[in-house]
Amino acid sequence: MQYGMNLLLWTDTLSEDTLPLLEKLKEIGYDAVELPMFDVNPGNYAPWKDRLEGMGLKCTGVTVRGGESNPMSSDPKERKQGVADNKAAVECCQAAGAEMLVGPFHSGLGVFSGQGPTKDEWKWAVEGMQEVAEHAEKCGVTLALEYLNRFECYLLNTAADTARFCKDVNHPRCQAMYDTFHSHIEEKNVTEAVKALKGQLVHVHISENDRSTPGKGNVRWDETFDALKAIGYDGMMTVEAFGVALEKLIPATKIWRRMYDTEEQLARDALAFMKAEVAKRW
Repeated sequence: MQYGMNLLLWTDTLSEDTLPLLEKLKEIGYDAVELPMFDVNPGNYAPWKDRLEGMGLKCTGVTVRGGESNPMSSDPKERKQGVADNKAAVECCQAAGAEMLVGPFHSGLGVFSGQGPTKDEWKWAVEGMQEVAEHAEKCGVTLALEYLNRFECYLLNTAADTARFCKDVNHPRCQAMYDTFHSHIEEKNVTEAVKALKGQLVHVHISENDRSTPGKGNVRWDETFDALKAIGYDGMMTVEAFGVALEKLIPATKIWRRMYDTEEQLARDALAFMKAEVAKRW
């Protein structure tokens, strides 16, 4: 098993100020970091490949799409922009040395129609992702699609949705990820949710029900780790936690109170928690 930390607890932009943070996460014991890729300019990520390799850190990339770049929009221009931005995010991964792009980039974050996805929306999303997957193959990047709870998107809300979507895309570079926060809201049975992704699961977000320190809340952790072991998962487990450091993320995360002592302590406690749970089973 490998362990990663999503940088969105601290920043959504890489800069020279990020270097001490990366060094600290390596010192704590993390194997990888998850890089925010909201500015989809590959040139901004190229310098980080050597820096991360020099520290002995692997990386994954995380991105989202919005209303003007929604891959399942009824507006062909928005769909085209969504596919183009997803391809650019794939190129950002390639530039940074990340072999995986994760996130809910299948549809527009926070965009709603007032009903579930139509047949056309599903078809447009599948066709767009097929094009992105072909590009990802050329770049040596694997897509790990994340389903979100119903308050954040309406295309993919469950593991079963995601498994069906990946099956419809039908490309080896289009796979699935599992986030314990969203599962806690949407799934009736954690074990069955994880099993639904068997053979497609390539990435896991370890995230508490209140988005703070994993292991300190109400997520069904025993069932989660037991199920991951049962399907033979042995990939990356990445902590995704949010706080109050990024003011512009607060409207999206709905977090405006500190629920941990410090970001560093959260990172330390989360890593210890993951390693302890894995040691019990693997």
